[in-house]
Amino acid sequence: MSTYPAKKPFTGWHMTAILVGFFAIVMAVNFTMAGFAMSTFGGKVVENSYVASQHYNDLLDRAAAQDAMGWDETITLDADRHVRLSLTHLGEPLAISGVTAMLSHPLGRVPATALRFAPDGTGAMRSVEALAPGRWRLDASVRHGSDEARYRSDVQ
Repeated sequence: MSTYPAKKPFTGWHMTAILVGFFAIVMAVNFTMAGFAMSTFGGKVVENSYVASQHYNDLLDRAAAQDAMGWDETITLDADRHVRLSLTHLGEPLAISGVTAMLSHPLGRVPATALRFAPDGTGAMRSVEALAPGRWRLDASVRHGSDEARYRSDVQ
């Protein structure tokens, strides 16, 4: 015949220890995730959202005017990590007369820098500088004659 040791009763102290342990783990995970989130995103999209909202209709009017031009942009990254930007209208290439571009990290980790472009001989433009590895946001203002269009593209 075998004897089993007597079981200890489950008391309020056991329940307290379980609850305190559970919530300590939940809080530790939450604070860790919040720390990661705060270290990777500054949280600022525009300087003043109220002022930006006052110009929203102007942005819509400019977008409609740009769409009416009928330009199609192609923004690619070549094997040497240079950005190539070309325009077409009704399937025909357009000669780009100038590009002003800013390159930024999508999460704001690196300050925005200007990206210089030079003609590539086909009517398109190619960046002078090669991009560092990673994901980048390109904000470009492209001119063809006296017309201008703005484009935003993620490049990686």
